[in-house]
Amino acid sequence: MKKFLFVDLDDTLFQTPKKCAAEVALEPAAYLKNGEACSYTTPRQRAFTEFANREMTLIPATARNADAFGRVKLPFASYAVLDYGGVVLQPGGALDAGWLDLMRADMHVALPGLREAMDVIDDFQVKLGRPSRARLIEDYATPFYIVIKDHEANAERLAEIEMEVLRPWVDGPGADYFIHRNGNNLALLPQTLNKARAVAYLRAELEAEHGPILSFGMGDSRSDARFMAACDYAIIPNGTQLAALTVAAL
Repeated sequence: MKKFLFVDLDDTLFQTPKKCAAEVALEPAAYLKNGEACSYTTPRQRAFTEFANREMTLIPATARNADAFGRVKLPFASYAVLDYGGVVLQPGGALDAGWLDLMRADMHVALPGLREAMDVIDDFQVKLGRPSRARLIEDYATPFYIVIKDHEANAERLAEIEMEVLRPWVDGPGADYFIHRNGNNLALLPQTLNKARAVAYLRAELEAEHGPILSFGMGDSRSDARFMAACDYAIIPNGTQLAALTVAAL
């Protein structure tokens, strides 16, 4: 039986230097546009990736867009899920145009709500004299979600935006959207945009090609739990947001 690992990237297979400051023998895994290394693997992460590549096929399931994914230097050779599930790449890197057409139709419906939420966030920021603003994230000429990062990486400010601005909006007119916050990253996504949906699509594709498969899901954040639950088994890295909410909370 063929085995596949649908795996998140950032904070799962690698992370920024700040998040692994106590580690030694780090190796670069992802780069900025200027060519500077920005994320690194630890020896244990490299050992896990080598083990996983021997035993199964790795399929990234990431929030990264195509440009940022192209700057990840890890040995992937199959499908890839990008943009929180908005984009699927086929083996070899070709765009799955049929999947993108489906997502474009859904994102067209979701766009007015995303713009409304951006206005709500930015009005709040202006009133408090803060420079950070919400950004609409697009890829392949398709808007997918909005994100705001604090200009000083102050997590308390993002928590304030979430609880005082976005949470009431989602509980009211924004019921078709959900909030994702992890570190200095606060995002609002349409319910129709999620990794689990893309993973389910690829599982069907893989089963049509190979027959029954064994699937694993691996991720670090609460938002990853949905696509991990769509797999046969779930793997959670220790010391992550999702670990704190599950195994560490027991």
